[in-house]
Amino acid sequence: MEILGIDVGGSGIKGAPVNISTGVLTAERFRIKTPPGAEPQAVAEVITEIVNHFEWKGPVGIGFPGPIKHGIVKLAANVSADWVGMNADEFLTTATGCDVTVGNDADVAGLAEMSFGAGVGQQGTVVMITLGTGIGSAVFHGGVLIPNTEFGHLEIEGEDAEIRASDAARQREDLSWKKYARRLNRYLLRMEKLFWPDMFIIGGGISKDSDHYIPLLTVEAHVVPALFLNEAGIVGAALAARSQAAQP
Repeated sequence: MEILGIDVGGSGIKGAPVNISTGVLTAERFRIKTPPGAEPQAVAEVITEIVNHFEWKGPVGIGFPGPIKHGIVKLAANVSADWVGMNADEFLTTATGCDVTVGNDADVAGLAEMSFGAGVGQQGTVVMITLGTGIGSAVFHGGVLIPNTEFGHLEIEGEDAEIRASDAARQREDLSWKKYARRLNRYLLRMEKLFWPDMFIIGGGISKDSDHYIPLLTVEAHVVPALFLNEAGIVGAALAARSQAAQP
């Protein structure tokens, strides 16, 4: 079975059909820049364009940058505040004409890694961290997700962690890999004191450059890049839609 997975990011919205039995993309991903301000209608139009690009008629899973509770957006840190309180499931189902399931972007990326990627077989505590425009987090224990954690907003030096340690911060401040690793390490050390995880999985676009910063980290937990790299959100969104469809 295939489900269309779509990942809504701060800089781009990308999607592809996914074989949910293997986690493999069955077509080349299609990406469109995120509209300025990421207003609901503009984002819906981009998502609809991706759906139409694949001539898709089946279920769609969408990873969204914010906590989602029963389909409703509870917080919007890197998209328009107009999303808050909106039933994104219903809104995007109406916009696309497909059965849409929306989940937190880091949560769905974590689902991909725990199902088919770096977290396979891990039964302890695993923390997925996505580094992009912001910082997303997903916490698993015994393979079970604790949904909608927002640990990118932990305070470090009086600011949200994502303002200092996201990939956007690295690019904005033109940080060397060594300087960036120090910031990321401080953030992960804080997370380690909260959860004492067995593993951190680093996702987002920066995961492809993991050789530049992971060896510089000093946390006790094992730190690995996401196996799916920046496609984890697409794969996981499709898996989340499958899980939703299986519920009575």
